Amino acid sequence: MAEAITKHERNLSAIIHASTFSKYFIPFGNFLVPLVLWLSNKNDHEFVDYNGKQALNFQISILLYGLLLAVVTAVMFLIFAFDFVGFINILDINEHDLSEFGHHYSGFGIHIIVMVLAGIFGLGLLVLDVVCTILAAIKGGNGERYQYPFTINFIK
Repeated sequence: MAEAITKHERNLSAIIHASTFSKYFIPFGNFLVPLVLWLSNKNDHEFVDYNGKQALNFQISILLYGLLLAVVTAVMFLIFAFDFVGFINILDINEHDLSEFGHHYSGFGIHIIVMVLAGIFGLGLLVLDVVCTILAAIKGGNGERYQYPFTINFIK
């Protein structure tokens, strides 16, 4: 028969999940605080071990998704900047040939759409992080196992 999860284990699990919010006060606190709590208790409590791995894997995954989004956004910004410089150069020409103007101006739409989508994805990552962390802390406090969505299992 499976061993019952003690109140201490449930509290530790909830604290590990909630401690990822320390990133708003301590640089890399979302990794350091849960890591210390998990490492100091993983050998004693299987439930705490599971929740610590879940919390850390999710935070690493969110970091990677954010970095990927930042790289894509930076590349698109650089491409957009070169197009914008070309657009400014067209405006400096004192000719009334609007065919060139329309050519450069038409490319702005796709760049703006990509930048808006990147912003929406970034906001989505933030909302996903906050909502899932709160859910995981509640479930951990209730003694239930919670598996974060979109998590890459780095720590097995």
